[in-house]
Amino acid sequence: MIKSCYIHIPFCKNICSYCDFCKNYYNDEMVSKYIDAIEKEIKDNYKKEVLDTLYIGGGTPSSLSYDNLNKLFNVLKTFELSNDYEFTFECNFEDITDELLKLLKENKVNRISIGIQSFNNKFEDILSRTIDKDMMFENISKAKKYFDNINVDLMYAMPTESINDLKKDLINIIKLDVTHVSTYALIIEDHTKLSIKNTKEINDDLQSNMYYMIVNELTKFGYNHYELSNFSKKGYESKHNLTYWKNERYYGFGAGASGFINNIRYDNTKSITNYIKGKKKTYEENLDKLMFMKDEVMLNLRMIKGINKNDFYNKYKIKLEDAFNY
Repeated sequence: MIKSCYIHIPFCKNICSYCDFCKNYYNDEMVSKYIDAIEKEIKDNYKKEVLDTLYIGGGTPSSLSYDNLNKLFNVLKTFELSNDYEFTFECNFEDITDELLKLLKENKVNRISIGIQSFNNKFEDILSRTIDKDMMFENISKAKKYFDNINVDLMYAMPTESINDLKKDLINIIKLDVTHVSTYALIIEDHTKLSIKNTKEINDDLQSNMYYMIVNELTKFGYNHYELSNFSKKGYESKHNLTYWKNERYYGFGAGASGFINNIRYDNTKSITNYIKGKKKTYEENLDKLMFMKDEVMLNLRMIKGINKNDFYNKYKIKLEDAFNY
């Protein structure tokens, strides 16, 4: 049974230099048509399951006008949520206002994820995004008045970044005292602005040292390192992301979204125009039992607790060692 759903909002006011997700510059008319297309995809596929998690990501969902946000939330009312649901909405820190926070709260959002990346404005040009430490602290403080479950994203291994730079960012992350921190090493993907500029990634040894510094500092201040890139206060692990790492089924709606329904993994088109026209899926793979089990191992190994042999047996009716002859 499917208990999770991801919805992709591929619109941004600004395109970051490192981003390789499906995205486009904000256009109010196109957004309205896009929400209509999401409504149709949901209507054609959602089987009225009770969802434990709903995640609105991007792109920048918080870039939408309030009219289009209200339109989107009206579409999402078709989902039935469990009593203990987690409903995450991604925000750019610059977009956070009392009006936005009230709107999210009124529409059952109970977790927000805020893109910080760095507090150091020397990385503004490299990342092609605004970095304003004072505004970050002010707006996250404002968000905490409405939500007690807040994630922030921290990027590291950026060109010219030093261990000391990262240390300062971690000090600020700890001062924020949010419930969840996601950390990502900068990867320079093809066709991004950084790739076009022929920017080089930092060396592996420095990146490794940075990773271990993050682990040491965040765990020292009470964060549980429960997945390779993720840290949380007790009880605030991301239920939605655990769906992925436990190899469970989930809906993926929107351009650039991926999903896992029945035995099929699928990717939607990254073309917003094609998506609006109804040409949605670009890839489908029907998994057999062996492929399921391989995915299970690969995804479970992202979690610090690893693979539970009893859970594996209960799910696949075969011992882990017999499945892979080891």
